[in-house]
Amino acid sequence: MSEPIMPYIEENIPLPKNATEAFPDLSPSEELTMRANVVKLMSDLTGKPLLPTQENADQAKEIAREMISNPAHRPDFAQYPNETLAMLAGMVAQMNVQIVDELSDLKLYVVNKLVMEVENAKDAKTRVAALSKLGEIDGVDAFKKRSEVTHKVLSIEEVEKELLDTLNKLEDKAIDVEAREVVRAEVKGE
Repeated sequence: MSEPIMPYIEENIPLPKNATEAFPDLSPSEELTMRANVVKLMSDLTGKPLLPTQENADQAKEIAREMISNPAHRPDFAQYPNETLAMLAGMVAQMNVQIVDELSDLKLYVVNKLVMEVENAKDAKTRVAALSKLGEIDGVDAFKKRSEVTHKVLSIEEVEKELLDTLNKLEDKAIDVEAREVVRAEVKGE
């Protein structure tokens, strides 16, 4: 007879008091998704379809508005009927869809729309505004002021030679002048 295999169990780790305490912290969106998945599973298992009423739709819209206007607000999803939760989960899922896979696709879209606006604008003000926005796009940089600094690494000997050359050029341009003292005669009446 073989011995049963016993898994290693860590000691001195407290067990949660109840299932609520064991449940991980979820964002309102994650909690809603979990609840909607359970509602859908129960509907599928029992064969009872979820048929939301207009009241459920209105409730879901109101909760969605509250979630959008106050992201810190955490709705008490337990107080709403399953149909409302299913509808709300559908709304949230639609809003959380990623529109583009790459930000470069979004940048290309913006550039194309601005070019289209420039070409089809009815007035000069709109064209200039669109062109201005196009010029600010990274990569176009039509209005970016640039300064270039070139760093030249020279040896001490090369620096000394350049300094001497500069001093010699300045010496060649020096003008010899004779300094004279000018004495001003006082005029009577001053």
